[in-house]
Amino acid sequence: MFPEYRDLISRLKIEDDHFARIFHRHNDLDQQIKNMEAGVVPSHGMQIEQLKKEKLQLKDSLYVILRKAANA
Repeated sequence: MFPEYRDLISRLKIEDDHFARIFHRHNDLDQQIKNMEAGVVPSHGMQIEQLKKEKLQLKDSLYVILRKAANA
């Protein structure tokens, strides 16, 4: 995710608690979705779609923070 910001992401995960929480929640959701789609964890389609929407919102939030930090 956002390879052009790899160094900035590493820095923000340490320096910005809010960014770190969002980043880790995004990764947790990603793993949860993968497990559901693989059948490792029981789920239904609506649940997966809801998690994907939340993950996308988090990704958008991360991008906004990264853009602001890169331009600061």
